[in-house]
Amino acid sequence: MLQGERAMTVSEQIQQHLQKLPPSVQAEVLDFVEYLLAKASVREERAWSDGSLALAMHGMEDEATPHYTTADVKMVFP
Repeated sequence: MLQGERAMTVSEQIQQHLQKLPPSVQAEVLDFVEYLLAKASVREERAWSDGSLALAMHGMEDEATPHYTTADVKMVFP
């Protein structure tokens, strides 16, 4: 690398290559990028959901839970 030159970021490299592609292929790249964004969003939502559940249940493992038997089952008729 020459003095004063800086390394290109990944985004800049993608942009440079993208400009060389025909519009139809650029459209395919756009579709793929949108797919990756949607996939990342689903992962993020799931991570938040898993974290929320873990936080909500934190400490419950130490709580005493009742022990039920079949004698506790009662049939209810409408």
